[in-house]
Amino acid sequence: MDRRTNFNYWMQVLFFCLFFTASSGKVRYVLPEEMQTGSIVGNVARDLRLEVRELRARRARVVADGISQLCELDLTSGNLLISQRIDREELCAQDSGCTIQHQILLEDPLQAYGLLLDITDINDNTPVFAAGEINLDLVESTVLGRRFPLESAHDPDLGTNSVNQYKLSPNDHFGLEIDTQINGNAYPELVLKKALDRETQAEHVLNINGIDGGNPARTGTASIRIRVLDTNDNVPVFSQRVYRASVPENSVTGTIIAQLNATDLDEGLYGEITYSFSHLSDKTRGVVHIDPLSGEVRVAGVFDYEEASTHELDVQAKDGGGQASHCKLVIDVTDINDNKPVIEIKSASANVAEDSKPGTMVALINIYDLDTGNSGDVTCSIPDNVPFQIVSEVKNYYMLLTYGTLDRELQSEYNITVTATDSGSPSLQGIKVLTIVVIDVNDNPPNFTQSEYIANLFENQPVGAFVMKVTAQDRDDASNAKLLYQISKDTDSDVSSFLTINIETGELFTSRLFDYEHSAYFQIKVEVRDGGDPQLTATCIVNVFIKDQNDNAPVVLYPVQAFIVEDMVPLEAPRGYLVTKVVAVDADSGHNAWLSYRIIKETQPNLFMVGLHTGEIRTARSFLENDEPKQTIVIVVTDNGHDPLSATATVSIAIGEGLPVVQELFELVDESQGSYSLRLYLVIALLTVSSLLIFLIIAVCYFKLCRRGYVYRSTTTNLPVFPTTYYPPSFTDFSHCGTLLKDDRYDPFLTTGSWRGDFRFGSNTDTDTLKKRSAAYQKNTLRRTSADRSTLKIRAGPPPPCYVIT
Repeated sequence: MDRRTNFNYWMQVLFFCLFFTASSGKVRYVLPEEMQTGSIVGNVARDLRLEVRELRARRARVVADGISQLCELDLTSGNLLISQRIDREELCAQDSGCTIQHQILLEDPLQAYGLLLDITDINDNTPVFAAGEINLDLVESTVLGRRFPLESAHDPDLGTNSVNQYKLSPNDHFGLEIDTQINGNAYPELVLKKALDRETQAEHVLNINGIDGGNPARTGTASIRIRVLDTNDNVPVFSQRVYRASVPENSVTGTIIAQLNATDLDEGLYGEITYSFSHLSDKTRGVVHIDPLSGEVRVAGVFDYEEASTHELDVQAKDGGGQASHCKLVIDVTDINDNKPVIEIKSASANVAEDSKPGTMVALINIYDLDTGNSGDVTCSIPDNVPFQIVSEVKNYYMLLTYGTLDRELQSEYNITVTATDSGSPSLQGIKVLTIVVIDVNDNPPNFTQSEYIANLFENQPVGAFVMKVTAQDRDDASNAKLLYQISKDTDSDVSSFLTINIETGELFTSRLFDYEHSAYFQIKVEVRDGGDPQLTATCIVNVFIKDQNDNAPVVLYPVQAFIVEDMVPLEAPRGYLVTKVVAVDADSGHNAWLSYRIIKETQPNLFMVGLHTGEIRTARSFLENDEPKQTIVIVVTDNGHDPLSATATVSIAIGEGLPVVQELFELVDESQGSYSLRLYLVIALLTVSSLLIFLIIAVCYFKLCRRGYVYRSTTTNLPVFPTTYYPPSFTDFSHCGTLLKDDRYDPFLTTGSWRGDFRFGSNTDTDTLKKRSAAYQKNTLRRTSADRSTLKIRAGPPPPCYVIT
């Protein structure tokens, strides 16, 4: 019998599951409660006339608005499956109809279908009496046929599954009859069929069974204990059989809801009435309280319209004799705007590429309000200062779209405040912050911090010496900003091998030894490329200037040390008479090429003197008869480097009688005049350098404005050569303006007035020619006469020094 019953039951379940109605944008299924998880409700794809593959492609899913989700969608088959236990009594309480509304949501393009689930009742609850034992006190004088209302059994099921009959255990004095309330609910009444006799039997114990109409039927049992008392012939009477009251939700605890009133014509103990609730549902228990003496019903908890809009309560009035009567209290809960709009992110892309086109969907937002009427109408907004907009094409669903151009370098992250506002009074707002991260694309090329770099490097540095570091920056992020450096292929092939570069840091190192005298300047191009796809590049120019070191000793050009040549001087030569001139050069430049001359050895002391910077050998006094006719002087030539280098020159001088004294080679020099001349030269040099510095500052300013290079060439060919420390640091020796040119070409000769210190370099002959002319000069010296000496000239020196503003 049980198997046949179960078979019939599941046939009904199958019938209900197959029943649905589909209309425009809506599908309805009827299903019983308590179906097993994973049971098939229906095929949504077929009922909505959709392809199964379309469900997966458009990311179809079931969405519940404000309630737990009861079912889910199988994207493989298109079936709608039960996802959790469904209890109709929990969802809809005592409502006759129980319809749950979900949404079937499809994206791209956004489309929503209504999903209605009609939950039907099954007999899954047993009738329950609120009190397991019912106590009645009856006087023995109670007339036959007197009815005594009993508490009805409570069954959450509906219809035939609820309680529809009561049975009383067999006895001689009482019978059971069923009465119907206004709302149609049946409740039992105990009817006295035989007179009571307290002396014969003072107490009667009966059992009452409440039976529902389910298949199979369920039964609930309670015991009735009846005490036989003395006469109490009046029962309490309520002024109304049904009381109705309304209360706003969220009312303050203690607020009076209703005043119940019952009267009893008896006096004394039998006339004292107490009030109580016969049965309270789970949603009502703890929410209301009744004063047992006054009958006032007050708020004891929180009324929530969204949880239950109506409460029905059975109230009992009982006198001191145990007799009671019942009434019903109906409480209607009125809705107020007490729920903020709820914002749920149904689909969101936390990241969006900065090159996304306007109109790209970033997030799908569902907004709803549990309130009703105007309080449930919601509007959604986002700030105006973000490149996004909110668009709604389906009720309660909003799409967050890109509206303008995104640039990660300007703003890499947006915290978008989504605000939902209802239309209640006062209105309430729901706020949710949605974080959107802008993904970088390689839209910015790297940039060097300088378009041109200047590196100063001393010659003779070891291979691998650090030169400088070039730095580039890229506004992009991650791999798009990873920079790699290299020597550009556009660099001269002969120069590109001079330096190596660290591809990750941009540090430049030497890959060979540099010689200032061979090359003082070269230029390379450095290229940097980022790690994006496609790669972006940038280039910069590195100007490398080789600085001179004192690595070349002075070279004596005259007198030639390979063979001895004597210089002739008249015996009558006065003090300060120019005898000869030592000519020396230094391949270095600037400070390292500034030469000084000193006598370190001589045949007869204090007979000759040499100019400190000119190399001119003059008589220190007049000759005497006993002076040696042959004199040898050793002169050391020293440069002005940090570690000075030197060379020596040996000069042989013959004192001859009868030679004429050339007036042009005579200069009266005393110590005071020499000191005064030196100070005068220093003052002139200081003024010259100061003038050059002022001119340099003006030229640099003009150069910065016009971005052009200017070359300053000195026209003071008669001035002595000063070390680099005497001219401003912004000047660079452009053409090795020391005493030796790059091509090592010299043309030494004396000029009239060379005793004044004129010292020049020619550029028309090479070193071999210079040596030949020097040798010829020495031979001619032995044969020259005093008259010829006036035409003897010494010329040597570089072109006017030139400097480039760097």
